[in-house]
Amino acid sequence: MQANFFMKKKLNTLGFISILVAVTLLAIIITEYNVVKGITSFSKAVSWGLTNFYPTQESLTKLPEILDKLIETLLVSIAATTIGAVVALLFAILGSNTTRVNAIFGSISRGIATIFRNIDVAAWAMILLFSFGQSSLTGYFALFFGSFGFLTRAFVETIDEISEGSVEALQATGAGYFSIIFQSVIPSSLPQMISWILFMIETNIRSATLIGLLTGSGIGFTFNLYYKSLSYDVASLVVVVIIAAILCIEAVSNYVRRVIL
Repeated sequence: MQANFFMKKKLNTLGFISILVAVTLLAIIITEYNVVKGITSFSKAVSWGLTNFYPTQESLTKLPEILDKLIETLLVSIAATTIGAVVALLFAILGSNTTRVNAIFGSISRGIATIFRNIDVAAWAMILLFSFGQSSLTGYFALFFGSFGFLTRAFVETIDEISEGSVEALQATGAGYFSIIFQSVIPSSLPQMISWILFMIETNIRSATLIGLLTGSGIGFTFNLYYKSLSYDVASLVVVVIIAAILCIEAVSNYVRRVIL
């Protein structure tokens, strides 16, 4: 019995790998991708980066300007995430099977969140450029819409997984709807929700760099400006600052998660 189970699992794994290899080969053939050239180009790219793309003594004079843009990007990312989380919490309560008012409101809330979640932040930035132009506000709304869609889905699942038992207990005692929300749902779900918010902040800081290229703001625009002007030493310093900021944010986020979970 056990031998058959492992044999079946092995065959399924081999079948999946075979399909994956076949799809990869088909994609290479259709796109006419040159594998040998791709491999050799990678080594050339690494060699060019080591000889050209690194900070110098002169590039350090641009550090204060880079840090100002980095702070702007961090603030926009955090603001978009936190405001998006507040709106997402409202929609999650209405959309959760545990706390929804009725099936219609639940379906509408989930549907709206699905639409916002499945449009990439870069696509949101392109759409919003027509209304707000190249500005930090465009980047803010792009990150806000993406955060709202993702966090609504995450909060709905958190509420459904964590709060069901306590909600049923309060309903049995005759507690009202708002009492259940504020005394059971939010307190029991809050640690996991904070974890999702921290994750979204990390994601938005990474996304904000790309959004900055499109919206002409923040650290992304600064990188694009120096890179296109062939100031590779300053552009590389921007990359180093971004990586350092992301690592610091991730370390703080992991510490907070360990404390609250």
